[in-house]
Amino acid sequence: MATIYRADDRLRGGSVAVKVPLKKVENDPASFGRFQREERICSTLCGSMLLKFVPVDDAAKSRSYFVTEFLDGCTLAYVIHRRRPLPERDALRIASVACQALSQMHARRIIHRDVKPANIMICRNQRLCLLDFGLAAEADAGQVLLASMTPLFGTPEYMAPEQVRNKGNDERTDVYSLGVILYQMLTGVLPFPGDEPWVAAQRRVTGDPPAPRSVNPAITPQAEEIVLHALRRAPEDRYQTVSEFQAALDHPESVHVTGLSERLQAPRFRVSLLGTPILAGVLIGVGSVLALVGLFLLIMHHR
Repeated sequence: MATIYRADDRLRGGSVAVKVPLKKVENDPASFGRFQREERICSTLCGSMLLKFVPVDDAAKSRSYFVTEFLDGCTLAYVIHRRRPLPERDALRIASVACQALSQMHARRIIHRDVKPANIMICRNQRLCLLDFGLAAEADAGQVLLASMTPLFGTPEYMAPEQVRNKGNDERTDVYSLGVILYQMLTGVLPFPGDEPWVAAQRRVTGDPPAPRSVNPAITPQAEEIVLHALRRAPEDRYQTVSEFQAALDHPESVHVTGLSERLQAPRFRVSLLGTPILAGVLIGVGSVLALVGLFLLIMHHR
């Protein structure tokens, strides 16, 4: 979506990051709207674990861009790729700190809606920082328009069921996405893998993931209970806040094992255009292409 440059801040000193949208993004209203929303939300957020915005006079800009602090480190996605699964203690600790970062957003009633390893930076000074607020919105922001059924809609592998079903979002949506990351850190794999993103997304609507200990037997029953509680399909059955999630992560020895792993249901395939906007977008796109092809053949036939 954008190119990020490291630059010297001659006014304040030190290095900053300059995010410049690609030309194709600027020319696409939906994509550029996400870029502008990221800048707007980033400028309003304040927290030690949130990417810091650096104000720049718009009149001095020759084109669209925004500036943030420069982070020296790597993404959690890189860490998971290089070392998977992570040791349980490290996975629980990273998830706990991520809960603190999300709580700084939720305190302002802002939901991230795109929590994934690529949007979590682990800096060399051991600071964890949450990035990319292009999909962030106020709690209970409502449904996503079918016109936005593009990668802008989110990352299917980390979406909560209510996002897939085009329902409202609240703090528990981010709890689920962080639960997916925790599952991935503990097992080394995604809970709902699949070559087709919308198929993988549909699975979480109709069923549960494999028990983490069936993938990695080294995981303790308490850690398995924590991750499965975060991944409950119904928002009301999950941790209700990231603070509640963090409390379990910080004290796994106190977690009561309820046997969630024994009550998991395998996903079942179910087609619902209203309940699954990703599938609807795909079918609408395919239908549009077929209609154009049919129109072209009809015109050629009457020439």
